[in-house]
Amino acid sequence: MTLVQMQPRPASANPVHRTVAEVMDAAGPQVCDDMSVEVALSVMAAARTGRLVVCDQDGQCTGLVTQIELTAVRDSSAYTDRVRLRDILGDHRSFTSPVTTMAEAEHAMRSRRLGALPVVDGQGSAMGVLALSR
Repeated sequence: MTLVQMQPRPASANPVHRTVAEVMDAAGPQVCDDMSVEVALSVMAAARTGRLVVCDQDGQCTGLVTQIELTAVRDSSAYTDRVRLRDILGDHRSFTSPVTTMAEAEHAMRSRRLGALPVVDGQGSAMGVLALSR
C-alpha cells in the first residue's frame, strides 16, 4: 500500500477557472484490485478512512470504493470470501485529470451521481481524490 501526500496550493483568483489539482484531497490509502472485500474493510478501519483508491498490479488507478459500498457487498446474500475489489468496481472506473476545471468535474460527478472521483496523471497513477461537498 502506497500513501500519496499532496501539498496544498493557493486557490486561483477566479474560481470559475480553478482546476481539480487546486482542490483535490490526498489520495489516501491505495490498494491492489486483487484484495478481498474483508481485507479492504480492515484497511479502511485501520486508516480511519471511508474510501480506498484501487490500483491494478502495475500501479495504475482502476477506481475507487467506499466503506458503504463494501459493507453492502459483504452483507449481501451473494457474498463469498472470493469476491475481490476488481469484481465490484463496475461504474467506479471513472477518473479525472488534475487540469480539468472544477466546473467540468462537478458536472460530470453530479450527472454520474459520484461522490468522489480519483484524480490521475497522464500515466494513470493516482494523484488525489476529488470529493463533492454535500
